[in-house]
Amino acid sequence: MSYNQTDFVKNRIAVEVQFGKYSFVAHDLFVKHLSFFVADIIDVGIEILPMKQMERDMSSGVPYYERDLVNVIRQGRGVPAVPLILLGVLP
Repeated sequence: MSYNQTDFVKNRIAVEVQFGKYSFVAHDLFVKHLSFFVADIIDVGIEILPMKQMERDMSSGVPYYERDLVNVIRQGRGVPAVPLILLGVLP
Protein backbone atom coordinates (compact mmCIF):
# COMPACT_ATOMS: atom_id res chain seq x y z
CA MET A 1 0.00 0.00 0.00
CA SER A 2 1.15 3.51 -0.74
CA TYR A 3 -0.29 6.82 0.32
CA ASN A 4 -0.61 9.90 -1.87
CA GLN A 5 -1.44 13.29 -0.47
CA THR A 6 -2.07 16.49 -2.37
CA ASP A 7 -2.04 20.10 -1.18
CA PHE A 8 -5.74 20.69 -1.74
CA VAL A 9 -8.80 18.91 -3.15
CA LYS A 10 -12.19 20.55 -3.55
CA ASN A 11 -15.06 19.98 -5.97
CA ARG A 12 -13.09 17.20 -7.71
CA ILE A 13 -10.13 19.50 -8.40
CA ALA A 14 -6.68 18.75 -6.98
CA VAL A 15 -4.22 21.60 -6.49
CA GLU A 16 -0.47 21.22 -6.00
CA VAL A 17 1.75 24.22 -5.30
CA GLN A 18 5.33 23.31 -6.19
CA PHE A 19 8.03 25.78 -5.24
CA GLY A 20 10.39 23.02 -4.09
CA LYS A 21 12.60 20.84 -6.25
CA TYR A 22 11.95 20.39 -9.97
CA SER A 23 11.95 16.59 -9.63
CA PHE A 24 8.76 16.74 -7.56
CA VAL A 25 6.79 18.26 -10.45
CA ALA A 26 7.07 15.04 -12.47
CA HIS A 27 5.92 13.09 -9.41
CA ASP A 28 2.94 15.43 -8.99
CA LEU A 29 1.93 15.19 -12.66
CA PHE A 30 2.59 11.52 -13.36
CA VAL A 31 1.82 9.98 -9.97
CA LYS A 32 -0.27 12.17 -7.67
CA HIS A 33 -2.72 13.78 -10.11
CA LEU A 34 -2.99 10.57 -12.12
CA SER A 35 -3.69 8.38 -9.09
CA PHE A 36 -6.42 10.74 -7.86
CA PHE A 37 -7.92 10.80 -11.38
CA VAL A 38 -7.86 7.00 -11.77
CA ALA A 39 -9.40 6.62 -8.30
CA ASP A 40 -12.26 8.91 -9.48
CA ILE A 41 -11.51 11.50 -6.78
CA ILE A 42 -10.75 14.36 -9.19
CA ASP A 43 -11.69 15.47 -12.70
CA VAL A 44 -8.74 17.84 -13.16
CA GLY A 45 -5.38 18.58 -11.57
CA ILE A 46 -3.85 22.03 -11.19
CA GLU A 47 -0.10 22.46 -10.77
CA ILE A 48 1.05 25.92 -9.62
CA LEU A 49 4.67 26.75 -10.45
CA PRO A 50 6.88 29.85 -10.35
CA MET A 51 7.59 31.39 -13.75
CA LYS A 52 11.18 31.66 -15.02
CA GLN A 53 11.39 35.31 -13.95
CA MET A 54 10.56 34.34 -10.35
CA GLU A 55 12.76 31.21 -10.41
CA ARG A 56 15.86 33.35 -11.05
CA ASP A 57 15.53 34.84 -7.55
CA MET A 58 15.00 31.51 -5.80
CA SER A 59 17.45 28.83 -4.65
CA SER A 60 18.84 26.27 -7.11
CA GLY A 61 16.82 23.32 -8.32
CA VAL A 62 13.48 25.13 -8.32
CA PRO A 63 10.99 24.19 -11.05
CA TYR A 64 9.57 26.79 -13.38
CA TYR A 65 6.41 26.93 -15.46
CA GLU A 66 7.94 27.39 -18.91
CA ARG A 67 10.21 24.33 -18.62
CA ASP A 68 7.50 22.05 -17.29
CA LEU A 69 4.98 23.22 -19.88
CA VAL A 70 7.44 22.25 -22.63
CA ASN A 71 8.07 18.90 -20.91
CA VAL A 72 4.34 18.10 -20.83
CA ILE A 73 3.82 19.18 -24.45
CA ARG A 74 6.84 17.12 -25.54
CA GLN A 75 5.22 13.96 -24.10
CA GLY A 76 2.34 14.28 -26.56
CA ARG A 77 -1.39 14.18 -26.29
CA GLY A 78 -2.73 11.94 -23.57
CA VAL A 79 0.43 11.89 -21.41
CA PRO A 80 -0.14 12.16 -18.54
CA ALA A 81 -3.61 10.68 -18.91
CA VAL A 82 -5.31 13.23 -16.67
CA PRO A 83 -6.68 16.68 -17.52
CA LEU A 84 -4.19 19.24 -16.20
CA ILE A 85 -3.85 22.97 -15.80
CA LEU A 86 -0.33 24.29 -15.35
CA LEU A 87 -0.38 27.73 -13.78
CA GLY A 88 2.68 29.97 -13.69
CA VAL A 89 2.85 32.72 -11.06
CA LEU A 90 4.96 35.81 -10.50
CA PRO A 91 5.51 37.75 -7.25
